[in-house]
Amino acid sequence: MRTRPQFLAAAKGAYRAHGAVVVQVRDRADGEAVVRVGFTATKKIGGAVVRNRAKRRLREAARLLLPSFGKPGHDYVFVARDGTPGRDWGRLLDDVKSALIRLAADLPAASRRQDAPPSPSAPV
Repeated sequence: MRTRPQFLAAAKGAYRAHGAVVVQVRDRADGEAVVRVGFTATKKIGGAVVRNRAKRRLREAARLLLPSFGKPGHDYVFVARDGTPGRDWGRLLDDVKSALIRLAADLPAASRRQDAPPSPSAPV
């Protein structure tokens, strides 16, 4: 993902914060099975060198984990937090993995709620 509207659209989707990372996800519903990924780090993280290091670490974590835990047709945005640049690599991988697993578990429930017809006992 490269453009601001893509990042803003993903920000409106579901998200999970776990440890040193926040993962946002959005179902594009465009029929493409491609998984798009974006990375961001604010100036609160530090200077340019620190922000770039945080994004490089998140890129590698996403490269390792998204093929197993990502859903086709979704956009993912990884947001660096304060601890991302200096976090132990194993713990950072665990943070990303936990966030992806929780999001994957939440997504089917969210789509069922939107697609399911109203129950007959529900007030209209």
